[in-house]
Amino acid sequence: MVEMFEACQQQASDLDRKELCRTRLQDDIQGQYPVARLYLTGSSMNGLGCRSSDADMCLIIKGNKKHDPISVLSVLQRLFKSLPYVERTQLIRAKVPILRFRERGSDLEFDLNFNNTVGIRNTFLLRSYAFADLRIRPLILVVKKWAQHNHINDASKGTLSSYTLVLLVLHYLQTLNVPVLPSLQMDYPDSFFPLMDIDMVPEGPKHVPPYISSNQSSLGELLLGFLGYYATVFSWDRKVISVREAKAFPKNNSPTWRNKFICVEEPFERNNVARAVHEKIKFDAIKAEFAVSYRILEDVQDLNSILPVREVINKESSRR
Repeated sequence: MVEMFEACQQQASDLDRKELCRTRLQDDIQGQYPVARLYLTGSSMNGLGCRSSDADMCLIIKGNKKHDPISVLSVLQRLFKSLPYVERTQLIRAKVPILRFRERGSDLEFDLNFNNTVGIRNTFLLRSYAFADLRIRPLILVVKKWAQHNHINDASKGTLSSYTLVLLVLHYLQTLNVPVLPSLQMDYPDSFFPLMDIDMVPEGPKHVPPYISSNQSSLGELLLGFLGYYATVFSWDRKVISVREAKAFPKNNSPTWRNKFICVEEPFERNNVARAVHEKIKFDAIKAEFAVSYRILEDVQDLNSILPVREVINKESSRR
């Protein structure tokens, strides 16, 4: 697991490239919207990225004027077509609309959204969890690679988003008999206040002291435990996962949770981040992967039995 993490984790040079692009874009966007600020968000910034991770960005325009996201992104689409360092610009009209584009001459892809401030808040919350214990980042990277390999990590195809997978791992680590993680939102509410001014959000976690867990489990034990928890212990039909409260609470009859196969609470907005899983056949496939991988890994005790380690590492190296 450590070998895979060290080979696949995002390098400083990868982040530098993304940051350079962010700076250039912000300068060009300010020609149209002088008060605009552009933030890198998601796995590029939260410490959970791979070398091959795409870059998520959030554009914030402060002020009293109400901007329509599609209108702003359409203006940017026209602007980006004139920029020499951007190519393949497309506007995707999803629930949260995004402008997708590439850095010219590379395979670095960007997804830019407008005023989706929760994405900035959860980036810094996840970053605080990612660095709270040395085991968190390798465990999450391996879980993501396992889910990708088994085709259950694609919200656009009705399976789990990477964000949902991260929350599943954090919930498991919070609810062990000897927890690996606390609820940072409950222990440090001022650092993760949901209405904090967006400029202050990156500062919040700086006031959180390091967490020292008494849990001594190895990475391998935690991976096996994670698979086992969702294969044999967790009640998908009766429980809602809440990383905010470090527990699973009973499903109620609200539209957010009713008739949903998987319920995972967004830590700030408290909606269901797993709502993409809306077909029973996909839900059953997800549960089956947990069950099969748990059975094999428990029996064989070798990561290669559930994930082709060398192949994953080689694929990652070839991307950059």
